[in-house]
Amino acid sequence: MHTRAQWATWFREVNPLLVDATLALGLVAASAAVGHQYHPRGWPVFDLSAYLLTALTGLPLALRRVAPVAALVASCLAFAGYLAAGYQPSLNFWAPAIALYSVAVQRPPRTTAAGAALTAVVVLYSGLRAPELGLAVAVIQAVAVPAVLWVFGNGARLLARRNRQLAELTAQLRTEQEERARRAVAEEQRRVARELHDVVAHHMSVISVQAGMAGYVFATEPGTARAALDTISETSQEGLRELRRILTLLRSAAGETVEADGRAGEWYAPMPGLARLAEVAERTRAAGVPVDLRTEGAPRALAPGTELCAYRVVQEALTNVIKHARPARATVLVAYRPDELVVTVTDDGRRHRPDPANVPTRSGHGLIGMRERARLYGGTVDAGPRAEGGFRVCLTLPVARTTDRQGPHLDHPGHPDRPDHREKGSSPPA
Repeated sequence: MHTRAQWATWFREVNPLLVDATLALGLVAASAAVGHQYHPRGWPVFDLSAYLLTALTGLPLALRRVAPVAALVASCLAFAGYLAAGYQPSLNFWAPAIALYSVAVQRPPRTTAAGAALTAVVVLYSGLRAPELGLAVAVIQAVAVPAVLWVFGNGARLLARRNRQLAELTAQLRTEQEERARRAVAEEQRRVARELHDVVAHHMSVISVQAGMAGYVFATEPGTARAALDTISETSQEGLRELRRILTLLRSAAGETVEADGRAGEWYAPMPGLARLAEVAERTRAAGVPVDLRTEGAPRALAPGTELCAYRVVQEALTNVIKHARPARATVLVAYRPDELVVTVTDDGRRHRPDPANVPTRSGHGLIGMRERARLYGGTVDAGPRAEGGFRVCLTLPVARTTDRQGPHLDHPGHPDRPDHREKGSSPPA
């Protein structure tokens, strides 16, 4: 048994022309049946001419959606001919009324006004053909019927127009939503690509340099080779941990369930920030590039995204020093200012001797990635060669002004009294 919703769906799927044809034939059949059975005194018998004029009055309704104005004119003229022939006026009254409603639904008010005037004349003529109604009734009928049909038809037209506008707006919103989703996916893919680039490029550069060094001094300096292998082991483990963290987050975002293995918290650990710059500096020193890590201003907690951006820029800049300027000396200066964070990485570009472990120089996307990452946080990256030699990368990020006046924390990597800071030969704060 069909439900109401199923019947409604079936009715909407039916061809409108078939519906209109059925309506026209049904109205003609009903008028002919009533005319054949009903014979008021004083009116002629419903003969062949009456059947023909009735058909000409009702059948144009089959085209009321395709050509509503033509259907109205044809129906009104046929009804006027039917009345002029002297037949009972009330039988074919509904055909012009339905045609006028169709015009009001589909055509603008100016066209509907002309159609309403034509219908009013025909309805008035119909009332005058029945003297028992009286002139007043005939006039009221001629004015009221077209007016009511116009109001209802125009209301249906406006409602249909609003529905079309809503449908178009819904389609536009859906398209914009899909476009935003595509942009979000593309942006997330670029972000992940930057993360993977930073992780892989830095750690693999250190590993490549250390592997080359170990192979170069393997026979002559076993101690140096072993230290290089230890650095390779530590660097590869840290790189794997960061890769696992990124991939775990990607799987979680995709809806996959990540099974806990007792170390799940490690994979969800916070992304690196400024507090881990000392580790980056240590790995860079192990790769043969001396690094001075300095701090200006009072270190303070910043937004995680800001710290991650600064960390990755420093990591990428030091990776470029390892690739292209080793064994130059590098300096990392982290300046905390009231409204911004300025991180500068410079190297002196010195090359004292050929280094068989150097990574071959090639073009990459490091600087582009730095600038894109900084732009996400409203910052800028200025990079280029220095007049005195070497290269300089300067990151500037806007930060919220703080009223905290406490001095640097002892555990901050740039603090001059930090034990590892003194042992590694870093210069005191400028």
